[in-house]
Amino acid sequence: MNFDLKNLAGHVSDYFNLQPDKDDEQAIIAQISSGVSFRGANLWVLIFAIFIASLGLNVNSTAVIIGAMLISPLMGPIIGMGLAVGINDLELLKRSAKNYGVASLISVLTATVYFFLTPLGEAQSELLARTSPTLYDVLIAFCGGAAGIIALCTRGKGNVIPGVAIATALMPPLCTAGYGLATGHLLYFLGAFYLFFINTVFIALATYLGVRMMHFKRSDFMDSDMTRKSSRVVMGIVVLTMIPALVMTIGIVRRSFFQNNVNKFVKNELAQKGTQILSSEADGSVLNIVAVGREIGAESQAEAQRRMAQYGLEDYELKVIQGVQTDSLLQLNTQVAQLNTTREADRQRLVELSAEAAQLNQQLSVYARYDDLAAEIRPELSALFPQVTAIGLTPVVEARIDSLVQSRYVAAIVTTAKSATLTHAERQRLHDWLKARVQADSLVVIGR
Repeated sequence: MNFDLKNLAGHVSDYFNLQPDKDDEQAIIAQISSGVSFRGANLWVLIFAIFIASLGLNVNSTAVIIGAMLISPLMGPIIGMGLAVGINDLELLKRSAKNYGVASLISVLTATVYFFLTPLGEAQSELLARTSPTLYDVLIAFCGGAAGIIALCTRGKGNVIPGVAIATALMPPLCTAGYGLATGHLLYFLGAFYLFFINTVFIALATYLGVRMMHFKRSDFMDSDMTRKSSRVVMGIVVLTMIPALVMTIGIVRRSFFQNNVNKFVKNELAQKGTQILSSEADGSVLNIVAVGREIGAESQAEAQRRMAQYGLEDYELKVIQGVQTDSLLQLNTQVAQLNTTREADRQRLVELSAEAAQLNQQLSVYARYDDLAAEIRPELSALFPQVTAIGLTPVVEARIDSLVQSRYVAAIVTTAKSATLTHAERQRLHDWLKARVQADSLVVIGR
């Protein structure tokens, strides 16, 4: 029996053994090290990938976001850090950490600039999904990182690396962090950057464990005490990173269990033929159930209240809103809708009145302009035409009875002294001077 178990274990270990598929170790290290640096083309690709991801989050396009993740080079320094810790390469660790910091800073700044300039400022569902990381994100990052390092270290990589880039989703959290900075939402920034940090830590951890599992040769510059200390530091970072995500996950799971219990309670204890449950919502220690149709009797409600403990709802008081209460609630909703409609109509009317007022002010300004102009040219007129004692200017619209065409011109009403008159030549000269002086397209002189 003992022999059979050993035989079985040997066969199983052969199936899961990575060593036969392992590629050349030095070639793997060289390949990962070359992807660590962010200069020239790599940096430009990162910036454009950030712009693409920001656009995708802005317009809520999953396809665009996936495209940005596929072309992003952000995985390079993260895998580099995990490899450096795994093989005790301090120089590679420093270079990876430096480039990781530079890439993160440039990514957040690029996203901040985009969201500061874009006219679409509303947070969409794809963006909001990156503000509340949970333990599930930890598992995704770890599994994605593990798949990535195994693919990098073995022959026949296939299409694993693009899948890892999509699954771990490094770009969207950084873009969301930029959105938080651009719009002043500090919680969005902190939540999104925490998700990015989770991805970083657990991809690097999976890389570290992967290279240890595949027995990569370690550098000898570190003694055993230093190695143990570095391992403790790595595990400390991992645990500290997991704690907030674990707390958030517990809250999500509790809310999910509570809602499932409420749904089971409503279905089993309150559902009846002719009754429709519109909503079930907890408000403090009260569970509000809104129902329409056939009323749920007082005895049924009392029995349901007694059975709430069976569904883990013993701390809640049942309150069923139905009948007249429901009608009142629906009536209130109708009144609110009518009020909103009335407000919209009032707002539209206010816009129309504002437009009319602007038009009247424009017309009034035309008349005021000619009044001021008449007062301005009066001294000049006295010097050029002493016979004229007064002048008035006004815009005129002439509508002829025998024509549909309206004529617009400026009328100049002049008054002369009783003993003085204007000759035909003087009247023509006055007309020409006034037309040029008031800059009118058409002008008529009316004398009295």
